[in-house]
Amino acid sequence: MRPSKSVVVIFSGVLLLGIAAWLSRRTVWSTPPQALVVYCAHDAEYSEPILKEFERRTGIPVLIHFDTEATKSLGLINLLIHEKSQPRCDVFWNNELLGMLDLQAHDVLEPYVTPSSKRIPDRYKDPDGHWTGFSARLRVHIVNTSKLKADPETIEDLWKSDKLDQLAIAKPLYGTTLVHYSVLSQVWGLARLQTWHRETREHGLHEVNGNATVKNLVAQGACSAGLTDTDDYFVAKDAGLPVAMLPVRVNGQQTICVPNCVALIRGSQRTIEAQQLIDFLLSEETELKLAKSTARQIPLGKIDSATLPAEVRELAVWAQDGFDLRTLYPARQQCVAWLTKEYLQYSPSTTAPAPGGAPSP
Repeated sequence: MRPSKSVVVIFSGVLLLGIAAWLSRRTVWSTPPQALVVYCAHDAEYSEPILKEFERRTGIPVLIHFDTEATKSLGLINLLIHEKSQPRCDVFWNNELLGMLDLQAHDVLEPYVTPSSKRIPDRYKDPDGHWTGFSARLRVHIVNTSKLKADPETIEDLWKSDKLDQLAIAKPLYGTTLVHYSVLSQVWGLARLQTWHRETREHGLHEVNGNATVKNLVAQGACSAGLTDTDDYFVAKDAGLPVAMLPVRVNGQQTICVPNCVALIRGSQRTIEAQQLIDFLLSEETELKLAKSTARQIPLGKIDSATLPAEVRELAVWAQDGFDLRTLYPARQQCVAWLTKEYLQYSPSTTAPAPGGAPSP
């Protein structure tokens, strides 16, 4: 028997508050008086060296609070909303944009129009300075080249209903898969997305706990292809595994380019230091470091292309067709409400849908 709507809502609320409370307990209570507190959703191996370099240069101590693999950036977003009346965080470094729109709607972010933001294109920043994007990654199809030819026609054919058991995708309630679903919801409409979601799973699409798991399944040959991000793809490529990638294109045209974002938290007691850090993160130097890291993140600001790795130059061309994510807040909210309910009470139907295949995302 499915739980009632009221039970689902109550359970969802308890779950989110539980995440926030658990994360609160993980925060260091004895924060040094002059320490700048940074909540960071970006992978520690890439973000921590940059934050420590800022600390070394400025002498400003930085206390970093990372998210967890289980909750992705959503856990930190809920924590920031939970702490709104008594903020502990000064700067939030998020690894995607839509969560910043949620924080902006909850009045958690303090506008700061930094001089460094001038180098960032308008579609990757809030005009009033609530948040600014930098150093992006792309949604891509990862393909096992020992099993498939990596071309658009082959990928399109895989998304037919009789071949979906060769594909993998991360659960869409978190991270960049939620961004992906929000784009599809806006382009297709929520009803069509819900039908696609149901039918692909009923036909055998593998749903796993994260983009890294998608990468592993494809790289090891358990699946022929999947949806992941460029940084995860490069982990497999650098390991010498038989993989290739193709950009995800919405309606055959626009790519899904997901920037890191940084924002000043309203109520911060260290505003000047926080602004210094934001300027540092939005600098050409930081974007170049992230471009040259193993994640090959894509600079969004103007930068000499000759200084970039060849792979990043290719990604930058794809990113020029990026979908404008700033318009997606309503679609994101619809997706979060639907998917929260879906994963609490959904069980696949025993009756398969009529033949005809599913559209490629």
